[in-house]
Formats: sequence, structure tokens, C-alpha cells
Amino acid sequence: MLFRDRREAGRLLADRLENLRGQDVVVLGLPRGGVPVAAEVARALCAPLDVVVVRKLGVPDRPELAMGAVGEGGVLVVDERIVDLCGVPAEVLAETVHRERLELDDRVRRFRGGRPPLPLAGRVAVLVDDGIATGSTARAAAAVTRALGAARVVLAAPVCPRAAARQLAADVDELVCLATPRDFHAVGQYYADFRATRDEEVLELLDRAAPAR
Repeated sequence: MLFRDRREAGRLLADRLENLRGQDVVVLGLPRGGVPVAAEVARALCAPLDVVVVRKLGVPDRPELAMGAVGEGGVLVVDERIVDLCGVPAEVLAETVHRERLELDDRVRRFRGGRPPLPLAGRVAVLVDDGIATGSTARAAAAVTRALGAARVVLAAPVCPRAAARQLAADVDELVCLATPRDFHAVGQYYADFRATRDEEVLELLDRAAPAR
């Protein structure tokens, strides 16, 4: 399946999420590329749009392996099993948390511009990205979203490799993907137009959706 651009992918994804219309839904885009997709989903579901800003805590020397995540509001999620399995000392974990929190704070300032996050407690959180490769960032976002009180977490993406989809299904209440190819190389190969999403575009989409908040 080839998508013309992120907006077309968002409209097609929204069709698959139609069953959520009328529920207490918050659509959360993963910056930056996930926000244009999420904007189309939010528009179709008549739901508020927000971003979910998270930072994965990568294991030293194996940054692709997440040992936890940090999110807004001081949320810290640690996978004790991975920490123990990889023998990560407490001081190294603390240093990693500190470093990623600084990066998180910078991104929050950039994408929110003083706008408070939407409350998630008791609501259906629909996490949207423009595509999933390894699934580590999506998994971190799901963990943080659940820690912020979401009653149900739905992860939605236009494309996700089949192996990653099988693993992610255990981390969320529902996984919705339009394509789950076995032979996967990169998200960009499924888009005719996959130019980088600019910060300004993210802010414009959030400002445009602000009345629905």
C-alpha cells in the first residue's frame, strides 16, 4: 500500500477508527511526523487533538532497546525486567533519566508553546504516528499515556512491520494498522511524499485544532 502523503494516510486511518466516534476520545500525535496524520483522525472523529511528548530511555550501548520512558508531568516508566536483565546500575539509569528529561523539556517548550496538555484520565487515548519501524517510541508513548490515566490506549499507524505489530499488540488495548508488511525496510517507502514535517507545521495544526480542546 502506498500513501500519497501523511494527510491521505490519516484520512484512511480515520476510516478504520470510525467505531470510536462519540466516545470520550483524545487523539495524540507523536511529533513530528505523526501530527499531520493525527490531525486528520481527530477531524474525522470530531475529537480534540494534542501531542504526546515522550523520550525513550535507551539501554547504554544498546540505545534501540528501551528500559523505560519519561513523559510530561514528571512521568517515569521503568521496565525493571530490562534494567535487571541488562545489569544497568542505578546511577546510570538516573543519568539517563536526567539527560532525557532535559531533551523532553526542550521538546515540550517547542511543541506546546505554553499550551497545557489535555487531561487523559478516564479517556480513550488514540496514539497516532505516521508509521512504526521498531516500535520502541510507540511503546514508550503507550506506557506514558497509560501512566497519565488513560482508561484505554489505542495505537494507530498507517504502516507497521508485522513482527513489531505482534509485539506491540501486547502493550496497548487495540492496535490499528493499515498495512503490516513482512518485508519492511523503512516507513518512507510507503509514502509518495515523505518530506520532513517542520515544527511550524506541528504548531499550526495544534493551533487550528485548539477550539476543539
